[in-house]
Amino acid sequence: MDIPFSLEGRTALIAGASSGFGARFAILFAAAGANVVLGARRTDRTDALAQQIVDAGGKALAVPLDVTDEASVIAAYDAAEAAFGTVDTIIANAGVAASGRATEVAADRLQTLLDTNFKGVYLVAREGAKRLIASGSREKGNGRIVIVGSITSRQTGNGDSAYAASKAGITHLGRNFAREWVRQGINVNIIHPGYIATEIQGDWYQTAGGEAQIAGFHRRRLQDIESLDPMMLYLSSDASQMVTGSDMVVDDGQSL
Repeated sequence: MDIPFSLEGRTALIAGASSGFGARFAILFAAAGANVVLGARRTDRTDALAQQIVDAGGKALAVPLDVTDEASVIAAYDAAEAAFGTVDTIIANAGVAASGRATEVAADRLQTLLDTNFKGVYLVAREGAKRLIASGSREKGNGRIVIVGSITSRQTGNGDSAYAASKAGITHLGRNFAREWVRQGINVNIIHPGYIATEIQGDWYQTAGGEAQIAGFHRRRLQDIESLDPMMLYLSSDASQMVTGSDMVVDDGQSL
């Protein structure tokens, strides 16, 4: 695995680490030298992934994490600190979809989406920032928070209004967090991936509709999940000390 930026000595907590982006980031960060804390509700998956990382020579810990529950968020940080010390790198990645036209999405599905995609980001980032500030991040300048958004936050379409709006919301939230903590040595940035085949989409890209969507992209292809690696490592590393409040699009030109 090509590692353009080192995370040696850092401790990263990754929310939503049981599959998709989160699982990829856990493997990537461990290879870059970070202590990795894998947070998710599906602990059978994070336990297996953490063991895989340890077997490969990395340092990893799986912790139960429900991002919608503040007590669970606090407990996850407590476990991370007990194992590795202060978490200085926070990846707010957990998210769910509520596909369907706005007239058809049930209110309970909408609430679940907002609780996970917005409230969850808020709680995970806020708890991490509290602990960073208490640990002296203002002097160290070592705080890194990366929020995983989506190019849908900048687009309109059919069937994902609530999801797109939640991603737009966390983009603005991230910029406000960056402003609030700019003098506290904490950088907050947002990365917007394009369309990538992960578990959240299911088998959509194997359907006629999914194939038509791919054909409509300028480069006629899906984005590879590995294409996020350099930007994620950069924003999480010491190299990005002058970058905060930015939202970066990494989408293979899909949104052009």
